[in-house]
Amino acid sequence: MSKRKAKESNGESPECISQVQKILRERFCHNCAAGKLFGMEQQYRHLLELLKRTTVHGESNSALIIGPRGSGKTALLNHVLKDLREMKQVRENLLEVHLNGKSSSTDLRLLQTNDKVALKEITRQLQLENVVGDKVFGSFAENLAFLLEALRRGSRTSSCPVLFVLDEFDLFVHHKNQTLLYNLFDISQSAQTPVTVIGLTCRQDILELLEKRVKSRFSHRQIYLMNSFDFKQYIKIFKEQLSLPTEFPDESFAQKWNNNVQHLSEDKTVQDVLQRLFQHTKDLRSLHLLLMLALSAVTVQHPLLSAADLQEASRQHTTDSKANIVHGLSVLEICLIIAMKHLNDVYDGEPFNFQMVYNEFQKFIQRKAHSMYNFEKPVVMKAFEHLLQLELVQPLERPSARAQREYLLMKLLLDSSQIMEALQVYPNCPTDVKQWAASSLSWL
Repeated sequence: MSKRKAKESNGESPECISQVQKILRERFCHNCAAGKLFGMEQQYRHLLELLKRTTVHGESNSALIIGPRGSGKTALLNHVLKDLREMKQVRENLLEVHLNGKSSSTDLRLLQTNDKVALKEITRQLQLENVVGDKVFGSFAENLAFLLEALRRGSRTSSCPVLFVLDEFDLFVHHKNQTLLYNLFDISQSAQTPVTVIGLTCRQDILELLEKRVKSRFSHRQIYLMNSFDFKQYIKIFKEQLSLPTEFPDESFAQKWNNNVQHLSEDKTVQDVLQRLFQHTKDLRSLHLLLMLALSAVTVQHPLLSAADLQEASRQHTTDSKANIVHGLSVLEICLIIAMKHLNDVYDGEPFNFQMVYNEFQKFIQRKAHSMYNFEKPVVMKAFEHLLQLELVQPLERPSARAQREYLLMKLLLDSSQIMEALQVYPNCPTDVKQWAASSLSWL
């Protein structure tokens, strides 16, 4: 059989499907600057003009991009940088340093030294390790000034512009004395090397968190993003994100794929799936996750997405993770969760302790006279601690070394509906356990 006939009988070629998966996964996972920006054209022009003044005219600037998580802050910046790099005057003439507040602020032990960590990262990204060598600097400012001086090529206009991008900007506020922020904003006002500092944050009150001396060095340029697109634009984003680019190697398949995406966007079932997600959240990362789950159904034998694929992806996307954990618990652990559920019902959600849960469990055993559920107290405690590790139960406060474990106040992180739904699909759940879970308060 010829290759062409084999392809026709078995679907598209594996290379073609692999390429589709690669292109779309990169787009969904890495905020690639593909497609159009919806609802942020004004912000795009503002940021592009700001960075052009740095890269083309040698001006230094600073700005904050502020918006809720998933509003497109990173996507906006990536689009602007992509378009900047395509300009003749800018190409290979812009140095970028990307710092993330999470990577330097999550460990409290680093709070005294994370500015040093940031400086090392700046040195690495500017490829100046050999220039710095074993030099010892008296201060953070002196070290940073030395790095920028090393980048100079004569006059201000011929100095290579540097862009500092601070993701999770609000976490840098917690650095000791805000030294990093102060020095970056300071050089953006006074350095001979053109420098622009762009911060990305979801905190609307970010300026209130800055020290007075830091605030005085900041330009107070703020670009706000608010996810202002409507459902029609959301459908366009769906099409844009799923469509293959015109330069895709297999043109005929790309056309077939894009036509299918167009049909999907007009399908009532698909629109219902997207409407539910849109009403729940406008966060485009949630849309990307939905599309990623649907994309996993694409194979050589099933080369085009269907409405059923998106329905299944939506089901997986909305699956309750805590309810899923319940499916893997032992019958004893299930019984303890039911005991906690009844305590919540009786005491109207008031906190409880292990001893109360154990007593409730003992009532069930005595009513049923079941030896199969009659575990020793240490075994029951072990099961309770496992629920604690799984974060299905949470202590109200951090336990002290002297506190008795049996009397620590806890709260259940599952509601009644989650417990009942999980029990319906729990494999081989004993009937009397299900009946106990569904029992009314009068039975207690």
